Amino acid sequence: MNLFADIRALVNEALASMAAEGMLPEGLDLANVTVEPPRDPAHGDMATNAAMVLAKPARLKPRDIAEALAAKLTDDPRIASAEVAGPGFLNLRLDVSVWQSVPKAVLTAGTEFGRSQMGQGQKVNVEYVSANPTGPLHVGHTRGAVFGDALASLLAYSGHEVTREYYVNDGGAQVDVLARSVYLRYLEAHGQKVEFPDGTYPGDYLVDVGEALKAKVGDAYIGKGEEVWLSEIREFSTESMMNLIRADLKMLGVEMDSFFSEKSLYGTGLIEAAIADLDAKGLIYRGTLEPPKGKVPEDWEPREQTLFRSTAHGDDVDRPIKKSDGGWTYFAPDIAYHYNKVTRGFDALIDVFGADHGGYVKRMKAAVSALSEGRVPLDVKLTQLVKLYKNGKPFKMSKRAGTFVTLRDVVEQVGPDVTRFVMLTRKNDATLDFDFAKVLEQSRENPVFYVQYAHARICSVLRKAVEAGIAVDDATLAEADLSGLTHASELAVAKKLAEWPRLVEIAARTHEPHRVAFYLYDLASDLHALWNRGNEEPSLRFLQDDDAAASQSKIALARAVTVVISAGLGILGVAPAEEMR
Repeated sequence: MNLFADIRALVNEALASMAAEGMLPEGLDLANVTVEPPRDPAHGDMATNAAMVLAKPARLKPRDIAEALAAKLTDDPRIASAEVAGPGFLNLRLDVSVWQSVPKAVLTAGTEFGRSQMGQGQKVNVEYVSANPTGPLHVGHTRGAVFGDALASLLAYSGHEVTREYYVNDGGAQVDVLARSVYLRYLEAHGQKVEFPDGTYPGDYLVDVGEALKAKVGDAYIGKGEEVWLSEIREFSTESMMNLIRADLKMLGVEMDSFFSEKSLYGTGLIEAAIADLDAKGLIYRGTLEPPKGKVPEDWEPREQTLFRSTAHGDDVDRPIKKSDGGWTYFAPDIAYHYNKVTRGFDALIDVFGADHGGYVKRMKAAVSALSEGRVPLDVKLTQLVKLYKNGKPFKMSKRAGTFVTLRDVVEQVGPDVTRFVMLTRKNDATLDFDFAKVLEQSRENPVFYVQYAHARICSVLRKAVEAGIAVDDATLAEADLSGLTHASELAVAKKLAEWPRLVEIAARTHEPHRVAFYLYDLASDLHALWNRGNEEPSLRFLQDDDAAASQSKIALARAVTVVISAGLGILGVAPAEEMR
């Protein structure tokens, strides 16, 4: 059941009927006709822009179209009224029986309610986290991990075939620095006193790696030069760090489908193949770039370079792909990696990066556009900073990492469910304030608690109903007489439930999983409002004394709320609470 899609189909049928009767021209494009909630709920249940978007191509006044459309729509028993507003918007009120049917639709569909097939046949690669394997994940990585994982789940929920991928940056100089840092811890494990020069990684997390290296090779590397140990320690250290990162992600409930190694691009011809593909399209050339805009550096000198003509695909400037020494720039393996994604047959690519990658977006989108000849879209999502507080004051924790607060620090403080939900209470490109006191607070101001409390409250009702001998299995509740659900508070819950399928498709289409968190909070608010109203009006309570049939009708509505909350929390990677402690 997707009520908004159903009413949009009804609108389109009415428009087709008007065209058949000569009231509208044949062949009008209905793609931009929408049916959605009005900005002001007082205006009705739904609104359509049909008359506004068709007026110009039909060469008719919007109000004339709207009035004729209103007459057609009110012939349908689902439409209680259709009112023309302003220049030609059409506000619709649905018959109360439509809203009363929503709980049955939810309970009949069960876990399938809200699932969409909009992405059927579409393969999507979502790359996220992709932190350098030089240390544990920090709180910034946490936000990217949660966002990417929820987005991947949302896309899968809407019918896409999703691959969750981590790009292991193990091909650059930073991994050599990691190996040298581990070597120092290795010497320390042998009892030597060491100092960490600037540019190395002094965090305590490498102590265990140094000990593990000692256990593996003994004193084989003591007193030896880098030519003996650098390559092997590099591999050992990278794998050790990736094991640490996998463990951190597991704490957060994140599991990847694929780990792609940057190192696998070198010496295998993959970079050369990607650049050759661009060259064959006339996009690689020798040229000289203009100096950077603004103040020109003192050491700036124009020099001929090998460039990718990224401006042909929307970038601001062309980009170097080779350094002056003939080696590849950092951009070249990134091109090759995305070329690999394109050749793997993905229909869409999504990269989730930190805010510091803003300057990277246009060049990478240009590369993917060129490599796929515009067939494969790339959406780059930037996650902004997370600011840590406790009771409103900046909060600093013990930093085993040496320089930053880790993912593990955060999850150990508040748990994975709270961490994940809170990370999705702001849009990805907005800075997030994470207050360790507030996220554990039991109040309406804490969205995690508020949504979980709604679910737990209903679970309590279900347990009490069973104790009272009332059947509350979904099959029985789906057949309950729901005509008694007439109060505005009850209908508000039903209306919010009906929005779920539409919300899923919008969130999936815009790649915005935070919409799910916002929706769950609104649904919980409507449920709590109904519950509180029941304290004043006994007829609204879910359990009606000595009236099993009335109880079942009201419990059917509540049970439908748990179905949708569970589905939404599942997308966010959060377990619903059966009871609150």
